[in-house]
Amino acid sequence: MTVAIELGQVNGGGAATLDLEELLATRLLVQGNSGSGKSHLLRRLLEQSAAWVQQAIIDPEGDFVTLADKFGHLVIDAEAHSEQALQLAGERARSHRVSAVLNLEGLDSENQLRRAAAFLGGLFEVGREHWYPMLVVVDEAQLFAPAIAGEVSDDARKLSLGAMTNLMCRGRKRGLAGIIATQRLAKLAKNVAAEASNFLMGRTFLDIDMARAADLLGMERRQAEAFRDLERGQFMALGPALSRRPLGLRIGPTATSPRNATPRLTPLPEAPPEDAAAVILAAPPPEALRPIRRAPPPPAPDLLEQLMKARPALEPVEPELPLPPTPEEQAERRAKIERILTALLADPEAGFRPIGVLFQDFLVRCRIEGLGSAAPDLNNFKRMLTRARAGISAEIAEDEAWRDVLARATLLPEDMQGIFMMIAGAARAGTPCPSDAAIARAYGTRSAGRARRVVSFIEEQGLIVCQTDGLGRRIITLVELAWATAPGDPNADETQAA
Repeated sequence: MTVAIELGQVNGGGAATLDLEELLATRLLVQGNSGSGKSHLLRRLLEQSAAWVQQAIIDPEGDFVTLADKFGHLVIDAEAHSEQALQLAGERARSHRVSAVLNLEGLDSENQLRRAAAFLGGLFEVGREHWYPMLVVVDEAQLFAPAIAGEVSDDARKLSLGAMTNLMCRGRKRGLAGIIATQRLAKLAKNVAAEASNFLMGRTFLDIDMARAADLLGMERRQAEAFRDLERGQFMALGPALSRRPLGLRIGPTATSPRNATPRLTPLPEAPPEDAAAVILAAPPPEALRPIRRAPPPPAPDLLEQLMKARPALEPVEPELPLPPTPEEQAERRAKIERILTALLADPEAGFRPIGVLFQDFLVRCRIEGLGSAAPDLNNFKRMLTRARAGISAEIAEDEAWRDVLARATLLPEDMQGIFMMIAGAARAGTPCPSDAAIARAYGTRSAGRARRVVSFIEEQGLIVCQTDGLGRRIITLVELAWATAPGDPNADETQAA
């Protein structure tokens, strides 16, 4: 059955329709400068398809929360939830087929990227039995899949870009149809934009964006100037779900309105200048007053002279520098930190808690142990936690032979280095290969599928070779080092693997 939803009217007359089933297989890219009607287009598409397919909207400005009133979308306030909670919310929304709006309003750019990545990861990681068709709309996609590094940290950018790449490149087989909208094509990562087969291009003025839009629509460069002349709500459409040839259309009306409507010109209030001055220049309320600090008056000359005569002469004192810790003190400090890390990871939920929460718990335990200012900082804690999760003791990490492992681990993304070290530790000791459940826990997830993909990624980088024996047990060999794990059942639970 073909489901055609109506977007509006084509320029020559007649309804402009979109084949919803074709869209699920081919994805959509929308471009338009601010004020071109891009968000209005997304709203129209969501309203028209709400009865047919589950939806998830990544909403950086809170524009789409009003869909909840008429269409029953669940609004998730990202500011009120942790990354782990949002990943779980994505999994549950997908499993229970609930349409949702992830409202990122109120968060800074760094946390918007992290929380959006967590929620998208939850949608992506559900089991095969929950791969229902779903539209995933990402407004202002250039924020979540930037072409170049910006002001946010590399870690946040990589998380978000990876989630967006998964959505657009690998989401189709999982029933996820990505719909991404951007103000600037030039600011959107090319590998994300390139996966879309349907395009709706609105008004834009910059030459580089007009040229890219013309290329995507198969238009000649001289025709690119037409994008400057498009009115608000007018778009050029192309793609298997829209039209086989570039087609002009105007988006129809919507049943809901954005919460943050476009500001309208309104007359200024008529108030006499003296009334305005009385309001604006009124004294602040008492609680806002701050005491004015004044310097104490200088002592009288005779008193000052007396004080100078009475003060004993002071000998210059060299500042006392703290003595460096002795080898015994350093060893005791390392032993305390190892005990703290062991106790921290003994909690069954520790593998799934955010780094920031674990670090605060770690600092409290360090103060209890009397480490105080000698406690490691966040970056050192991350490195030690990665090693501890991999089951590598501090003594092993300082071993000469282990330096090659650490050097190879740096070739991987930071979140995968611990998995490589875990495998290397098992290979060096000749113990059974870690199970998918053990790898998933060390990676901070409950998804065995994600654990298998991490192992596959490390193998693709040429660092390991995976083999299976006649009983279906996995053997992993480290390239060049020639260390190999003993056969291990990949489907064993953690207790069996241990």
